[in-house]
Parts: sequence; C-alpha cells; structure tokens
Amino acid sequence: MTMPLLAMPLGLRAADLHDAADRARIAAFVRAHPDATPFHLPEWSIAVAHGCGQRAHCLVAERANGDIVGILPLTEISSPLFGRALVSTGFGVGGGILATGDDAVQVLGEAGWALAERLHCPTMELRGGPIPEGDWQIDSTTYLGFARDLAANDDAELAAIPRKQRAEVRKGLGNGLEVTTGCHDTDLDAHYCIYSQSVRNLGTPVFPKRLFRETLREFGESADILVVWDGEKPVAGVLSLYMNGVVYPYWGGGTQAARGLRANDLMYFALMGHARRRGCTRFDFGRSKAGTGPAAFKKNWGFDGQPLHYAKRAPTGQQPREINPMSPRYRLQVAAWRKLPLWMANTLGPMIARGLG
Repeated sequence: MTMPLLAMPLGLRAADLHDAADRARIAAFVRAHPDATPFHLPEWSIAVAHGCGQRAHCLVAERANGDIVGILPLTEISSPLFGRALVSTGFGVGGGILATGDDAVQVLGEAGWALAERLHCPTMELRGGPIPEGDWQIDSTTYLGFARDLAANDDAELAAIPRKQRAEVRKGLGNGLEVTTGCHDTDLDAHYCIYSQSVRNLGTPVFPKRLFRETLREFGESADILVVWDGEKPVAGVLSLYMNGVVYPYWGGGTQAARGLRANDLMYFALMGHARRRGCTRFDFGRSKAGTGPAAFKKNWGFDGQPLHYAKRAPTGQQPREINPMSPRYRLQVAAWRKLPLWMANTLGPMIARGLG
C-alpha cells in the first residue's frame, strides 16, 4: 500500500545555490507554484548576493520521496548603518515562504528563525506568503500591491485606462518620444542614468549598478530594460522581470524632464504592449505605501491596491529594524539627500543602499 504524501516524513535542508541541479529543482518548484514571484527564484537570490555583496541562503522542505514541498529564500543583510537582518527576500517586495502545506510553512518558519539566531541577525523579515505561528509582528497596512490583467491589444488597453490617465498617455504618445528595449550595456547605462536621478530626487540612496547588471545576467531572457528617449536623451526607463505570463516592472524612474513630456506615462503603456508581445497576460505594478502619490498614480491606471502582509520577528523584548524612509526618524536624512549633487549621491548611495535589503 502506498503511503499518502501528507503522511510522509518532512525533512529540511539548506540548498546549495552553487549547484546547478539543486537550483534547477528549486526553480521548477517555484515556477509551478501559483503564488510564486520572481523573488522566490534562485536567480534573484544570486543576483542580490553578487550585486550587493550580501549572502544568500535557501531552506528547502522535502518529503521522504524527495519531492520539494516548500522553500524559504533568505538574504543575510549586514549594514554598518542599519544592522543585521535575515530577509525573505532581500531587495524584493515578495519572496516569503512558498509551500504546499501548513506543515511545511511551520517547519520553514522555525528553521528560518533558528538560522537568524545562529547568524546573529536580530531581525527576520518575511515579505508576503503564509505567516507561521510564533512571535511575529504582522504588518498589513503599510504596503499595497497592484496587479491586473492586460487587455487584448493596445487600443483595448488604452480604453481600459481611466479617462484622466488615458489623456496623459495620449499626450506622451504625441510628444515624438522613442521607445527602445534591450538588455545590453548601453541599455543598462541609460537606465542607471535615469534611475539614479529619480531616486536621488526622492531622497533615497541608489542601488549599486552591479545589482542591475547581475539581475540581467541571472534572469537572461526573463528580464529587460525599456527606455524612453527624447531625441538622444534618455528620460524614463524601467527594468522588468517576466515570469509565468506576468510582467513585473521593478526598477523604474524618470528624469526631471520626464514629467512635462509624460515620459513615465508613455513608458508604462509601452511596457504593457511590449509585455503582451512577449506573451504576458498580466501586469504586476508592484507595491506602494498606502496613502502616497505612487499608490494614487497606480490607482489612476485602473489598478486596485490590495494589502500586502509582511511579518517581522525579533528576540523577546527587542524591536525589529526599521528602514522605511517615511519613518519620522529619517525625515531629515531624506531631505538632505535630495539636495546632494548627483555625482555625490551616486558615489555614496550604493555603499548605503547595499545594506538596506
């Protein structure tokens, strides 16, 4: 008589992300799971580790027959400014526990916290996914996620955008801007020039350029960069990931000239068409903090925000780390960063941002 799968013993191990076969097995499990995101993939963990100098871990729950039933990708973050943390997953907006049953969720959660203690990480973070039992602080109010299906064609997509935002897109379409896509050094250079200006203007440090390069290298054909040009000047750009028919525009921004040109509006509309031609049927606009301008911008596009459930854990009597730039404790730093010359922000930013996670 065959033992039911749920009755089989559940084992736990640390994955070897340097082993191609192990990575392939984990990636196959991720791609087959309905709740998976690109941030669960080994490609993401490796890109972050190489791009930001942090350490990647991945815990795997398996049945006695060798079937994977759960994973917990983790990034060991170390920063002289923000301390140490074990994050699932670092630099992602998702990537928490991915499992096929509650027993795997609990085993992975307990093992993750035990690993955090061994690594002397006083904070552990789960970004999305099921939350195991235990002393976790749950946050379901800070962030909203925005996603919806793509329309059948460009005309239908334009019609699906609410009237006021549709008018902005039409203005962008009429400004004689050029749109290119690619994943070469020239695309990366243009994107980084735009992105570094954008985040400086928001008052936050820019990530190392190597993070974007490693992401493109690890994801291969499942990532690219779309850039909007005003003549020979790049004015808006976004690096996107693709998985299971969903496009994830992730690192995007625009220069100061982009607003008047409606380049950001054109950028996302062009990406919808580009993703559709790649075979995508859904657009994941990522997360934004509730009550902010970016959240309102996405709502204007016809996306309804859904609460994202995050969890943190710290030793009894201690508080988890706080890296939210909207926190009152960072108000002065954000204001000062906005005033930095771009060359200085681009020099100092990567050294700081690599430890944010």
